Amino acid sequence: MRSQAPLRACGALLDYKTVKFALTRNRRVGLLHRLLQLGVLGYVLGWVLLARKGYQDTDRAPRAAVVTKMKGAAVAEAVGKGRRLWDAADYARPPQGENVLFLVTNFIATAQQSQGTCPEVSDLCWPQPSPGGGIKTGKCVMFNTTHSTCEIYGWCPVENNTVPRKPLLAEAENFTLFIKNTVHFTKFNFSKCNALQTNDPTYFKSCTYDPFFNRSCPVFRVRDMVEAAGETFGDLALLGGSIGVRIEWDCDLDHPAAQCQPQYSFSLQDRRYNFRTASYYWDSQRRLYRNLLKLYGIRFDISVHGQAGKFSIIPAAVSFGTGIAFFGAATVVCDLVLLYLDAKADFYWKEKFEEAKPPKGKTEAAA
Repeated sequence: MRSQAPLRACGALLDYKTVKFALTRNRRVGLLHRLLQLGVLGYVLGWVLLARKGYQDTDRAPRAAVVTKMKGAAVAEAVGKGRRLWDAADYARPPQGENVLFLVTNFIATAQQSQGTCPEVSDLCWPQPSPGGGIKTGKCVMFNTTHSTCEIYGWCPVENNTVPRKPLLAEAENFTLFIKNTVHFTKFNFSKCNALQTNDPTYFKSCTYDPFFNRSCPVFRVRDMVEAAGETFGDLALLGGSIGVRIEWDCDLDHPAAQCQPQYSFSLQDRRYNFRTASYYWDSQRRLYRNLLKLYGIRFDISVHGQAGKFSIIPAAVSFGTGIAFFGAATVVCDLVLLYLDAKADFYWKEKFEEAKPPKGKTEAAA
């Protein structure tokens, strides 16, 4: 008997199982089957094909180019320094930027600095780096109960650290930022610019971006951008900050190219931002001087993201085949419920699975 067991196992490998359809009048399983089919159909049509556009080939890595220009003029009056006109060459760094642009909204000026020794208010007096940019000599010029005034070697007079109570370039809220962005989807050899293609040279001088009425004008008012990021211009302009500008492209190339338009969003990244810059000159006696500016302002960080899709037979066939496979999964689930969970599972099991054997007489005659 043991010697025949391997033969029977090998013989079972040669058995063939064919599908047998059994019609059951089980309303609960029938309802489950239709609900599963409707769910699969809704998933394939609603999510895979319509929402995710599973019939399209996609390009999610566009090449992007960004050019920015700031426009506007303001007059600022610093204490003891008089009035000064600021234009794009003064308050925009760099004057013609790319993905990053800095707008000056406030500043502290220290004029006519020269290298030498001068007093600096400090709590400590010994040779060490000075916040004013010089080296402390350790010589105490004056001392009282609260602080000491030390002599330093550096740029004198020392830097002024008194921040104005209001931003000196408050008019910058009405400045405009022109953001020209071009994307190229290499897979489809498709390019699009966010600026309206027009021969009117005055169009971009008078238009302002509006998400509903003027989407093809990439000219943004600074105040609108700050408010879209959840801040007020007056608070952010005093000590500076950083705002992220995100340009999102979602292009369906099965539709006309005119419908491919970018979406803009603004987010606050930091509430403080400043840096120092200086201009140097020589006097008639060949002594070196500089004018130091500590600039506070708004830094705009521009990032471009996007994707493009177009009909392709391969992803369409894959999505369609996935839907058919899910329909088969609904039948498998209902079979499991019918054969293992139903109260009459034994009866359905016998009706579904049947071993077919030919009559012995016909088998022997055939032999």
